[in-house]
Amino acid sequence: MEKPELTRAIAAATSVASSLDLEATDTVVLHNSNKLALRLTPCDVFARVAPEGQEVAQFEIELAQRLAEVGSPVAALEPRVDPLVYKRDGFAITLWAYYEPVTPGVSPADFAAALEQLHVGMRKVDVPIPRFTDRIAEASELVTNPDLSPALGDADRAFLSSRLESLRQAIEDHGAPEQLLHGEPHPGNVLCTKNGPLFIDFETCCRGPVEFDLAHVPVEVSRHYPGIDQALLDDCRQLVLAMVAAWRWDIEDQFPNGTQFGQEFLRLLHNGPPWPTLDAITLQ
Repeated sequence: MEKPELTRAIAAATSVASSLDLEATDTVVLHNSNKLALRLTPCDVFARVAPEGQEVAQFEIELAQRLAEVGSPVAALEPRVDPLVYKRDGFAITLWAYYEPVTPGVSPADFAAALEQLHVGMRKVDVPIPRFTDRIAEASELVTNPDLSPALGDADRAFLSSRLESLRQAIEDHGAPEQLLHGEPHPGNVLCTKNGPLFIDFETCCRGPVEFDLAHVPVEVSRHYPGIDQALLDDCRQLVLAMVAAWRWDIEDQFPNGTQFGQEFLRLLHNGPPWPTLDAITLQ
């Protein structure tokens, strides 16, 4: 969020907390892009803030509750207030328990074990959810519509569009079993707590092969996950690069240095395998 919207979002979150008798005299911005993650103090609450109408917060709350009921490693909702989506000044706000981070960070083996446990829990939860192909379609729409991605050159537009379609077909041709997935279980969506790794941010949940989730984690993590189809994982890693490349060219994208990252992702796709994971990609 840009500064004016950021200021309003912080004010909305603190106002909601105060109205619920949670003392919130200070805030720490933990993450800021299209959505905002805040630590509210001294009440120690984790607040997620999104522009109203752009969020799927109610779904996220309900899914987090159901996953917790089956013992999945997920962050808890703030227990001192009702589990609701709070609306204020054009923002949708959800309140979660804040977990003090512990060191050292999550080991690759523990990360993989937690993700496997999450997947087991997700197989026990039946919710209507789109397939991973819907996310490919959203990325393709960005690429094929110059009004949505005006800075993307014609040659790169054709290349990226073709790559998204060919990867969709290749992954479907594997015929792998599909299930409910986190959608983006990268390290930024994993909390390292005294209770072990806990997953957050379920807005991108989808249905697909587990390799789609594993394409978002560091290589060392995927090596500890049992029963992986390596060829399918390679296709999924390339697909993630192509989708993230598309999102970085979105005219409304607020990711820091988004254009530079968009160019870097295109360069990696042109260069070919081995396909890097998102955590390994930096600007030169």
